[in-house]
Amino acid sequence: MSAAEPGLTVALVGNPNTGKSTLFNALTGLRQRVGNYPGVTVARKSGQCDCGDGLKVELIDLPGLYSLSAASPDEQVVIDALSGHLADDRRPDAVVVVIDATNLLRNLFLASQLSELGLPVVLVLNQADVAAEQGVKIDAGLLSRRLGGVPVVLTSAWKGEGIAAVRRAIAEALRLRIRMPAVEWPALVEEALADVSAGVASDLGQTPSRADVERLLFDSTTSVGQRLGWEAARRDAVIRAARDKVRRAGYNPLAAEPLIHYERLRKLLEGVVQGGGNRTGASAAVDQVLLHRIFGPIVFTGIMLGMFASVFWLAKFPMQWLSSGADWLKAVVAPHLDGMPMLQSLVTDGMIGGVGAFLAFLPQILILFLFVGILEDSGYMARAAFIMDRLFSWCGLNGKSFVPMLSGFACAIPGLLSTRTIEDPKARLATAFAVPFMSCSARFPIYALMCSAFILPKYGAGWESVVMVGMHCVGLLFAVPTAFVLTRFVLKVKPQPFVLELPRYQMPKPRDVLWRMWQNAAEFVSKAGTVIFAITIIVWALTYFPRDPAVAQRVRAQSADAPAEVVSARIQAAYIEQSWMGRFGKSVQPIFDPCGFDWKITVGVLASFPAREVIVSTLGVTYSVGEGAKADSAHLRDKMLEAEWTEGPRRGTPIFSLAAVLALMVFFALCSQCGPTVATLAQETGGWKWAVISFVYMTALAWIMAVVVYQVVLRLV
Repeated sequence: MSAAEPGLTVALVGNPNTGKSTLFNALTGLRQRVGNYPGVTVARKSGQCDCGDGLKVELIDLPGLYSLSAASPDEQVVIDALSGHLADDRRPDAVVVVIDATNLLRNLFLASQLSELGLPVVLVLNQADVAAEQGVKIDAGLLSRRLGGVPVVLTSAWKGEGIAAVRRAIAEALRLRIRMPAVEWPALVEEALADVSAGVASDLGQTPSRADVERLLFDSTTSVGQRLGWEAARRDAVIRAARDKVRRAGYNPLAAEPLIHYERLRKLLEGVVQGGGNRTGASAAVDQVLLHRIFGPIVFTGIMLGMFASVFWLAKFPMQWLSSGADWLKAVVAPHLDGMPMLQSLVTDGMIGGVGAFLAFLPQILILFLFVGILEDSGYMARAAFIMDRLFSWCGLNGKSFVPMLSGFACAIPGLLSTRTIEDPKARLATAFAVPFMSCSARFPIYALMCSAFILPKYGAGWESVVMVGMHCVGLLFAVPTAFVLTRFVLKVKPQPFVLELPRYQMPKPRDVLWRMWQNAAEFVSKAGTVIFAITIIVWALTYFPRDPAVAQRVRAQSADAPAEVVSARIQAAYIEQSWMGRFGKSVQPIFDPCGFDWKITVGVLASFPAREVIVSTLGVTYSVGEGAKADSAHLRDKMLEAEWTEGPRRGTPIFSLAAVLALMVFFALCSQCGPTVATLAQETGGWKWAVISFVYMTALAWIMAVVVYQVVLRLV
């Protein structure tokens, strides 16, 4: 093999919580790319790894898994990637298996299974420093010799120890094509494997890989048979006969594989591992509190409240800076386009205003991703999932639903994508159905605007905080009962045991946390930003056209004594009222009248269905803030405070009463106003059926609850 050989790829695999991502970051630095695998929605993270002597390879970080028996879409992608069964994505040239040095026996099971793939292998025994602290001594050289010379490297990726040795080991494995020796099966089991292989060859005219044969014999799923196109009845007959031979060998067919592998591994590790390895001391003492039935949920609630309070407080100033920057840019650009009013409006209100309103949410998203990264790297996130399993079990979900729902508080899209780690398809669907209920960052601006304009001045900062936190809880209060109905009566999900390995506590590595935060934010901006930008332009066009000059002339004649700024605002209001969006809003307003919404609020609601982020900027336009003014400025709040009903029994009363303000926030807390989220839900559930059901259900529920809140509060206050 030449060092100049192009296109070499190395896959990084391992059990969850072994430090695989930390090792990946250490080997690739900042030379990373994130995308999706061809034809699937699972993230594909890759980067360039310099192995020395001019050899550079593409390192692919695969999702964590415990075995080659796929139980979730993430795990199936790993198996397909290693087997070369992903379209347009070739098989890797070598595999680096990351192993927890404190638990070699269990972690080596995956490596032992990978031996059947026939790929060059490097074993990285990570967290070697923790193993040493626990009194565990590992003879890496002896293990390497027993595995036929496979490179075995002791590392502490978090401390950066052993990274250079891993680079050299990768180069050595590629150069010498060093493979792990395959397991020796008992005679009858080997015959059973041969029978399955012969059955595939006879029926399909192709020789299956050894890995596929093992999956057919030992797994309860039929994914391999379906991929091969093996007719179900014939497949079941061949596998049933083969499994009878496994039973005659003294094994349960569905448990034979791990039993035989572990028997081999125990012999392999004799003399390799010496010492303790028990989880004792400070870590166990901390877990007694954090995992306690009473104190655990209390601590978790405190951490979550503190995290969200910090997100809102820390993001406040960057959001103001971004809004000011957008205003400044508007002021700079607008004078250059004075001679072209339509282009001026498009650029300043549509493009700069739309992008500015969207980017103003970015600080919240960045800070939330920062806190989530810290919780993950510290080891607490796994404990939180364990705690939430107790709280979710009554509604048919388990702890694995916690991370997607938590992610939904930043953005529903990554939350929906993370449901792929849930093995049961029905539980995965129920979780995906619940994620859009979480109050994402895009809902925050409407909460902030309503609270600062109407709650804070009248009721004080204390009630403002209560309402703000309460709005973030509204979605959760409806998501959990919805999941209960889905899992118990519609999908009929069977209770699933929640098995989770608790990682050790450690200090988060700043570079890894910051880099992951940046990657997540960049992905969010690239995916959601383009859609929101397009929607903003559409909303601008609907509120700009038709532009009849007679409207402006009539307003000027009626406002002859008014200041120029007031006249400009009145002209803008008249144009919006006569626009396509204004006309549509007036025609639809009777539907929202029971919620206390006038036609201008209705326009804002309708414009926000593709992306709720545009609500504040739309209100700024419909309430005639004027050119260049900030959508969330005091000017907008003043206009909204002054707004009154102009007709009907409510004539002369404030539009934004406490009842209407609370109803509007509840509507936005529950409504499915996000085109990318609906599309992602359709993608993750395999079709538009559940996406459409979710959209209709959430929209109807939002309208009903807004009506209830408005009518009840109106009578109480």
